[in-house]
Amino acid sequence: MTPFPGGHGDRAVRHPSRTGSAAGRPPGKAALEIRGVTETDLPDVLRLDREAFPDGPYPYFALRQFHDALGDHLLVVDDGRALHGYVLATPPHRAASWILSLTVSPALRGNGVGRELMTEMLGRLRAEGATEVLLTVDPANDSALTLYRALGFAPSGDVLQDYFGPGEPRQRMRLAL
Repeated sequence: MTPFPGGHGDRAVRHPSRTGSAAGRPPGKAALEIRGVTETDLPDVLRLDREAFPDGPYPYFALRQFHDALGDHLLVVDDGRALHGYVLATPPHRAASWILSLTVSPALRGNGVGRELMTEMLGRLRAEGATEVLLTVDPANDSALTLYRALGFAPSGDVLQDYFGPGEPRQRMRLAL
């Protein structure tokens, strides 16, 4: 069981491939597990996306296609009752991967869940041969920028105005693995 960095010691993420159990968690606290997505998770992934991106969530059909095409690159955080976050990446292509989306439920933000998701995904991408990971982020999203910088991402060029259409700027960031 890996405690959340910067957390208050009352939540933990377990990685089944590393620990296999939730032993040692505080009584009454559900252990959080990072695992691959399943088809039955898609309604919860849609809920998370709508919470995080109310002005532009992925439609269900896109999430369904991500599951089918990129399922090994869509990880979720599960407490056994509900999902509390996800990260979606592309498989390495010419040694580069993209993080397409990262979200954590509002109740768990600031507890290291996003960092754990990203760390797990970056490790998987590295093991698959990625040597760089790219992403874009809203330049006004200070918490995401702080997380990405803490993970070693650096801006790659200037802010791209209208990246996703009028009024949708993005900062491209890059991490060398």
